[in-house]
Amino acid sequence: MSDTHLHSGGHSGPMSQKKLLALALGSVGVVYGDIGTSPLYAFRESLRPVSHDGVDRIEIIGLISLFIWALTVIVTLKYVVFLLKADNDGEGGTLSLLSLVTKAVSERRASVLLLIGIVGAALFLGDAMITPALSVLSAVEGLKFVTPALNPYVVPISVVILILLFAVQSRGTGAVSAFFGPITAFWFLTLGGIGVYHIFDDLSILAAFNPYYGVWFLANSGLVGFIVLGSVFLAVTGAEALYADLGHFGRAPIRLAWFGLIFPALTLNYLGQGAYVLQNPEGLSDPFFLMFPEYLRLPAVILATVATIIASQAVITGAFSLSRQAIHLGFLPRMEIYHTSDTNTGQIYLPAVNTILMFGVMALVLMFKSSESLAVAYGIAVTGDMVVSTILLYNFVRSFWKWPRLQAVLVIAPLLFIESIFLGSNLTKLHHGGYVPVLIAGCFVVIMWTWRRGTKILFEKTRRTHIPLGTFVKSLEKKSEHGPIEVPGTAIFLTSDPTSTPAALLHNLKHNHVLHSQNIILTIKTQNRPRVPIEERGRIERISEHFQLLELSFGFQETQNVSQALAHLRKTGLKFDIMSTSFYLGRRKLIPDANSGMPSWQDRLFIALASAATDPSDYFRLPANRVVELGAHVTV
Repeated sequence: MSDTHLHSGGHSGPMSQKKLLALALGSVGVVYGDIGTSPLYAFRESLRPVSHDGVDRIEIIGLISLFIWALTVIVTLKYVVFLLKADNDGEGGTLSLLSLVTKAVSERRASVLLLIGIVGAALFLGDAMITPALSVLSAVEGLKFVTPALNPYVVPISVVILILLFAVQSRGTGAVSAFFGPITAFWFLTLGGIGVYHIFDDLSILAAFNPYYGVWFLANSGLVGFIVLGSVFLAVTGAEALYADLGHFGRAPIRLAWFGLIFPALTLNYLGQGAYVLQNPEGLSDPFFLMFPEYLRLPAVILATVATIIASQAVITGAFSLSRQAIHLGFLPRMEIYHTSDTNTGQIYLPAVNTILMFGVMALVLMFKSSESLAVAYGIAVTGDMVVSTILLYNFVRSFWKWPRLQAVLVIAPLLFIESIFLGSNLTKLHHGGYVPVLIAGCFVVIMWTWRRGTKILFEKTRRTHIPLGTFVKSLEKKSEHGPIEVPGTAIFLTSDPTSTPAALLHNLKHNHVLHSQNIILTIKTQNRPRVPIEERGRIERISEHFQLLELSFGFQETQNVSQALAHLRKTGLKFDIMSTSFYLGRRKLIPDANSGMPSWQDRLFIALASAATDPSDYFRLPANRVVELGAHVTV
């Protein structure tokens, strides 16, 4: 599909220039908020390992060269040029790419990619905890350059801002999100403007465009240069949001914003910081805020704080979106999902995820207390996520673009090599706090792996004792004279396996001895694409006079609203009266079994996750007064 077509929100067709500019402006606030806060701390942190004995001119030029070329290779080439083309029906993101790639490879390779994808998703969620803590702390710390007396209040102010940010999530961001783009665009113009102002402090900084200086720095700095790479990588954190938010804005607006504003502004700002430090060596401690004249520092701190709040909001929204995808693709148990906008399906709120993120972010702020300490912990999660997306990209170009292996290796291997070096550099921070994102991601991996494995074991266990639906229906039809009492109305039985008889149907016959005149066996499927057209929503198959099979299909980005889907099918010919329809659900009480195939701790974790899952009647939006639940004990 051409770049002038929009993939998001069900819109298609060529975009007008006005709409393209409006979407590009909107993407500035949502997509680029995170990468736009990197200048606050990235160059400052890269100076720390080399500034003990003062910094040479060529070292500063070499550092800035590394920043410029990291933005060029990682963000521009990998994300903007390549990865934005690797869309799943218009959607981006690790899980979206994973669901696409696993369809096209062998089962053995799919299981390996599945594990890699789970790790990538877990790392993204770990990043979603660290980004708000680091961004807000680094902005509020600017107050100490306004007046040192405010230094003791940095952590309390940061905590208050973050608590308020998480508290307003349930209300949605629709009312204020219209301002995100213009405010963040002003922030980028400020970054570029102050950068241009200071480039004239020392024009020799322009030599940084030559990659020779970056290579020279790495070649002559030894281990210190390798460690510094971990801080240089901070400049590209947030690049993964380009891909994750592809479905909201489309390829062309995201590219226009990058080349028209973001890339030039970031490049000019890093050049300006470098020139400022060359002219003012005393500015090494915090070149970003010290670049501003004293009378502009307070406005700069306020603007930076607003920019970091917007960036944090974008990361939280991304975590909500990723969690919804994970639920629908079977990596997480069902959770309550609320829509905070009537017009934008992307604006959702997951209370459980919001609470986990809030406590995680608070813990990080109170543990590390400064952006300098927290920056050490940052980077591992993002580099890991980027390595995962590069591995998936290799499989994508081989399966979907049909690239020969040699071509795929020649293009993807250099990217993987560079990202692996960045990952290795960040891993040197493990004992300084870098273990935190690894621990967070590790917890998410265990949860997702346990849920995936547990649901598979549960499905296989129930399949072993199942009664084939076709056989069961035939036996009912044969003994209709002496069979159960037929009652008017419709019974809808939810099941994950349409070939076996639902447990709720068996229990209803066993205990109530009745059969409705119309019985619908309903299966809900999540497709490996973001959205399913309404005309493809339902597929009906009659298997006898009293029984029909109904399969409802939803995309992994959609709310699985069964009531709404049935209302549509009723218009297209499915005959039933909602007031004489009952929905039957099987309620399983899970009991741990030492022989289930999972360790006992994993058994208990799976049971706890299943207990915490949202009630199916709420999750599938079933009419509350028409639901009947029938229980059974199942060992896992």
